Amino acid sequence: MLDTLSTSLKDALKKLAGKTVIDRAAVDELVKDLQRALISSDVNVKLVMELSKAIRTRSLDEQLPKGTNVREHVLRIVYQELVRLVWASTDVKLEPQTILMAGLQGSGKTTTTAKLARYFQKKGMKVGVICADTFRPGAYDQISTLCAKINVPCFGNPLEKDALKLTREGLERLKDLELVIVDTQGRHALETDLIREIIEINVITKATHRWLIIDAALGQQASEQARRFHEAIDIDGVIITKMDGTAKGGGALSAVAETKSGIVFIGSGETIEDLERFNPDGFISRLLGMGDLKALLERAEEAIKADEVDVNAMMKGKFTLRDMYKQLEALNKMGPLKQIMGMLPMGNMELPEGVYDVTSTKMVRYRIIMDSMTAGELDDPALISSSRMQRIARGAGSTPEEVRELLKYFKMMQRTLKGLRGGGGGKFNMQRLMKRFSGMQ
Repeated sequence: MLDTLSTSLKDALKKLAGKTVIDRAAVDELVKDLQRALISSDVNVKLVMELSKAIRTRSLDEQLPKGTNVREHVLRIVYQELVRLVWASTDVKLEPQTILMAGLQGSGKTTTTAKLARYFQKKGMKVGVICADTFRPGAYDQISTLCAKINVPCFGNPLEKDALKLTREGLERLKDLELVIVDTQGRHALETDLIREIIEINVITKATHRWLIIDAALGQQASEQARRFHEAIDIDGVIITKMDGTAKGGGALSAVAETKSGIVFIGSGETIEDLERFNPDGFISRLLGMGDLKALLERAEEAIKADEVDVNAMMKGKFTLRDMYKQLEALNKMGPLKQIMGMLPMGNMELPEGVYDVTSTKMVRYRIIMDSMTAGELDDPALISSSRMQRIARGAGSTPEEVRELLKYFKMMQRTLKGLRGGGGGKFNMQRLMKRFSGMQ
């Protein structure tokens, strides 16, 4: 997510890390590199200038903390100011509440409503949804279908055009539930009727939270959208959607600053499970290539059993073909492999794109191929000669080329995971910096 911005920020820090002297000129160069990275990713120019001033002033004027060199001091300041840019994470409590969803059409509001219902349902809450979107044809069919898949009650009526009436009836129908999420209408632009209606729905629901849904691909106009909704209903949280694509994302981050609220969740995939609780420190750490082990562990605890994956073997790169399949299968439950790898502290290490290419279809093929291997071959792939490849391919109904592809992928994963042990190597180790951060944030 935010690949372009992440790459640009890491390049800027890498350049600073390679300098022998960190002086005013080095700080000025870093600030200019950061400005280019943020502005090209659609972060509001005013915010970029404020961030730049804070980084420059603190880097040159603040006293060097004990046990820290100048380079680490400056990088720590960049980290802290970027965290401040996205504000603090909004508090989410597991208690009776009503959540009002706001946003323009196309922002992913309806899908996010279902994802949110699923999130709270997994936390053990009794959840219901009200479809108050009377503007978009098919809105009720979409949300009711999604809710039906997860057994969440959904109130709505595609023939009713009065959103206020629907909201009142829905609140009455779902009054015995702990959490009610109201999906409001979105339009193509910020029209007066839209703003007036959401103000009235907010009054009727007495919403505990009013969350704004912003598309990560939205550019500079995101700030204006956020400002208008915030003035109308006092937005207290932002959910950023479609973070798994090629979106720049800066506009969405600017919207957060405009509402003076925190990011609540990030939507980073198409399935109903793809909603990630936002953590500002982890988010910025991942942007800078430092990983987010806390988020990784939380996702692992939810998705896999302790005996399904040997983490120690994975990190040491010492595993067999049998282990590799077991681990990939477990990681597949946690989400796309690229997201999972993004949570590991990679430092300046770049992974080959082929690492992410194992789809569920390929995994099925790999399983069939491995079913044709002997126990010895699964435990020691080095035993597999050309003649054995021919035999394995015949038994699996595949080709020797497919067997070679599996072995090639295995070796690539083995090299990649061994490389993770040192955080990427090089002159500057991001893991070391993260250890310093833990005591200085």
